[in-house]
Amino acid sequence: MKIPKDLQPLIDDGIVDNVIRPLKSGKEASVYLVACGADVRCAKVYKSVEQRGFHKLAEYQEGRKTRNSRDQRALGKRSKHGREVEQAAWKNAEVDALYRLDAAGVRVPKPHGYFDGVLLMELVVGADGNAAPRLNDVAPAAEVARAWHHDLIVQIVRMLCEGLIHGDLSEFNVLVGVDGLVIIDLPQAVDAAGNNNAFRMLERDVNNVRAYCGRFAPELLDTEYAHEIWALYTENLLQPDSPLTGRFVHDETPADVDGVLRQIEEAREEAIHRKSYLEDSDD
Repeated sequence: MKIPKDLQPLIDDGIVDNVIRPLKSGKEASVYLVACGADVRCAKVYKSVEQRGFHKLAEYQEGRKTRNSRDQRALGKRSKHGREVEQAAWKNAEVDALYRLDAAGVRVPKPHGYFDGVLLMELVVGADGNAAPRLNDVAPAAEVARAWHHDLIVQIVRMLCEGLIHGDLSEFNVLVGVDGLVIIDLPQAVDAAGNNNAFRMLERDVNNVRAYCGRFAPELLDTEYAHEIWALYTENLLQPDSPLTGRFVHDETPADVDGVLRQIEEAREEAIHRKSYLEDSDD
């Protein structure tokens, strides 16, 4: 096959021996099977910002740090340099997440380096020795669905203990590997502590897993793991092996709207007095 231009530098440098075939092409990247010595690996080539179809990018990037204030300003202005910074941040987010999560025992493809904008990683194989199928291509028995659900909740918890939320987890980015389920596609990984959308994204990840597994084991549809996990996380009690029940009692105490309004009014009056005091002091 014709060598993709993004992979040619890796062949020239001897990092990759040859490109075997395309594996998949998605909205954010194309993945190729490549030979690296005796090993077959995946090479992920990211698409440019203009080519990507991923929506609401700003939600995922909130809380991420850029190298300097110039880069941060460029991101805000959506200049050419800003788009380049955004592209680099998108790639680096997945690379960083893979190394962090692999070290923490989360089941993700093992990374094998990042070269000239291309991510090399483990090829996850299925029971037949070929590239593993995605979860959405499999219809498990009820007991298998329950086991997979438990496994994915454990992986989500481990990710959160590392301060990360997948942000786009579903049956379309989980592989059924020969040694268990493997979570893939992490360029949109969310900083749990620095992103105001963190709980909403965690809840969506958990509920997507629940909805898929619940098709085969309907009793899972009544679980509330997202709220339970988040409550433990916000109280600094979440551990990789925290026992979970899937049950959560919601606080139904009516909000004290009048009390909140009083606090706002008191803060406003205090600000007025402070301003008046400062103006008098200047005189």
